[in-house]
Amino acid sequence: MNEYILEVKNLTKIFPGVKALDSVNFKIKKGEIHCLCGENGAGKSTLMNVVSGVYPHDSYEGKVFLHGKETNYKTVKDSEQDNLAIIHQELALSPYLSIYENIFLGHIKSKTGIINWKQLIIDSKKLLKKVGLNENPETIVSKMGVGKQQLVEIARALSKNVELLILDEPTSSLNDVESEQLLQLILELKKEGITCIMISHKLNEVMEVADSITILRDGQTICSYDCHNENITEEIIIQGMVGRDMTHRYPEQDHKVSSDTIMEVKNWSVYHPEYPDLAVVKNASFNLKKGEILAFCGPMGAGRTELMMSIFGKAYGSHCSGELYIKGEKREYHTPKDAITDGLGYVSEDRKELGLILIQSVRQNISNSSLKKLSKLGVIDKHKELEEANNFKKSLNIKTPTVEQTVKNLSGGNQQKVVLSRCLLAEPEIFIVDEPTRGIDVGAKYEIYCILEDLVKQGKSVIMVTSEMPEAIGMADRIYVMNEGKIKGQLLKGDATQEKIMTMALTGKKE
Repeated sequence: MNEYILEVKNLTKIFPGVKALDSVNFKIKKGEIHCLCGENGAGKSTLMNVVSGVYPHDSYEGKVFLHGKETNYKTVKDSEQDNLAIIHQELALSPYLSIYENIFLGHIKSKTGIINWKQLIIDSKKLLKKVGLNENPETIVSKMGVGKQQLVEIARALSKNVELLILDEPTSSLNDVESEQLLQLILELKKEGITCIMISHKLNEVMEVADSITILRDGQTICSYDCHNENITEEIIIQGMVGRDMTHRYPEQDHKVSSDTIMEVKNWSVYHPEYPDLAVVKNASFNLKKGEILAFCGPMGAGRTELMMSIFGKAYGSHCSGELYIKGEKREYHTPKDAITDGLGYVSEDRKELGLILIQSVRQNISNSSLKKLSKLGVIDKHKELEEANNFKKSLNIKTPTVEQTVKNLSGGNQQKVVLSRCLLAEPEIFIVDEPTRGIDVGAKYEIYCILEDLVKQGKSVIMVTSEMPEAIGMADRIYVMNEGKIKGQLLKGDATQEKIMTMALTGKKE
């Protein structure tokens, strides 16, 4: 009997101008958790999209075998017939349907054309219990957080009697508690005989759950490891991913933080856009020094993003109150355009929804916030626009054949660099970056950290919102800790630890 549930042989996948996969070989044993690691653009998601039928059989070269039989999938529906399910990084739930409707969407059983809705609710309760989600099945999905939506996706996969479950960056949008709960669920599924493939950049999570690991680099299989029989460390994985040793995760810092306050926020409150009486941010006060990296930490839902978006031209909230000072002068921005004009830049945590126009080229996305700068008498100087785009392609090491490439075809890390380029072209004095390294690999993270370092060396100031506490500790001069819409306190660089950040978030005290 074949011990491998999945085998990929000499798989090659080519997009216009890019060889995404180059003779990849890959195999997974039944009942194991196999982690797929690699830098952004290494080909991980492409490989899984081929395996699951997102890319049809005639669009690639090579062979894919499931249970020893070659697959010939034309759609994802075909792979689902073979009890294979994939959960993408961007969740594919219908936000206006209930939990139970989403679970059975696409495979609702009926008798003589009549659907037994009560039975579906009963069946969904069993699945929700299995994934540890204590919610009414009739709850509308959009009313839940991302962590709970992720569990609904897994419940939907289980409703199809899944044998091979593929999870693409399943914890990228989750906080530490939600991530740990999801990892424990994956381990429980393994006990039930379900094979899991997990794509992840969070190496601590890989080390926690993986039975085996495969590393891809530049579309090729670099190596595979058996975690139970080999002494695998995060450093070994990183070296395989980036092709070099990375002793330091963060660049060397020599910040010359000025005593001058470039931004000050006083008693800032923000109210929910749909529930105007609900305060999402409550009397927040903080300051930012010239040449400083200032981090905001705290659990998901703490109000960090809402605070930053509301400061940036009231991009969030039904209304705001409080005072904003830039270089000692009171400011009131009514639109993001006002903020950009006054020297603020903002990079959203959701690059695909709020940061990029996916159907446009890299060049167009880079220039979108600086069209006035690139225009004369209302006409865009195409030569100058192209020159600026190519300058950023080179300086930020954006991996794309040309700046005319459609941005949706880029990997997550390179898309993030395009968003950063757009913001940098506008030449902000204050640079707000929300989750700047979410869903990107360790090599691309280091490059983005270097970009932020270069900014403060130029005397600019950076506010970094991050859910990754090591990132805040490794990069920031000061850390403000938020929870429940309030700033609970601040920590200086030399004093900050993960334990202190969590203690402050929960109690308002350092320890």
